[in-house]
Amino acid sequence: MKTFILIHGSWHSAWNWHKVKPILEGRGHTVLAIDLPGMGRDKTPIQEVTFAKTVEKIVAIIDTIQDQVILVGHSKNGILISQAAEYRSEKIEKLIYLAAYLVPNGKSQAFYSAQDTKALLKPYVTQHPATKSHTLQTSIYKEGLYHDCEDNITALAKLLLSHEPVESAVATLNLSNANYGSVRRFYIECTDDKAVTPFIQQKMYLESPCEKVFKMNTSHSPFFSQPKELCELFLEIARL
Repeated sequence: MKTFILIHGSWHSAWNWHKVKPILEGRGHTVLAIDLPGMGRDKTPIQEVTFAKTVEKIVAIIDTIQDQVILVGHSKNGILISQAAEYRSEKIEKLIYLAAYLVPNGKSQAFYSAQDTKALLKPYVTQHPATKSHTLQTSIYKEGLYHDCEDNITALAKLLLSHEPVESAVATLNLSNANYGSVRRFYIECTDDKAVTPFIQQKMYLESPCEKVFKMNTSHSPFFSQPKELCELFLEIARL
């Protein structure tokens, strides 16, 4: 039996995984879906949240677990699982990038996001300089994130999505071949993704090759639209 740690993407929180968690637990696995600092039920003031502190939280959770873990990162926060793997490579069995930013040493998420010119979300991001954060306008939720999901997901998102710290997007990853490079990496591409488009997903996993790439014909949110199929991929990767 495996331990999965599930890391949500921008503006979201642990609720991302409310369909996935019971499926994996029903198969006998341990699943931790966490709220990142300043998001969801974590009440850290958003202006105090940094990339480094967020990685520290993930590392602290890994340190509470005796066995190795499988670390899953969605969307922007693929950068977090990469940096956590640099610090705890011996504790991480596998990394799974779900339509996620797979960024090499010395680069940032913003470097790759700027190249994703057909992504739909950018014109709908509202900046909040006073709190060093930004939010996503609700008008793009359905088309940009959930176009193949049930309407109640969009309704929930309008209640639950929140701000996101700005600084992590421009943080430069510090990764080494000895640590991060020793951890097995897998990628799940979402081929109908309008938020992190297939173009940029493919560019990243071709530049930073993974052991295997899986594909799902879904939007950016397969944990809502195809949770059973997504869990089957997680379990297939766990068996490899």
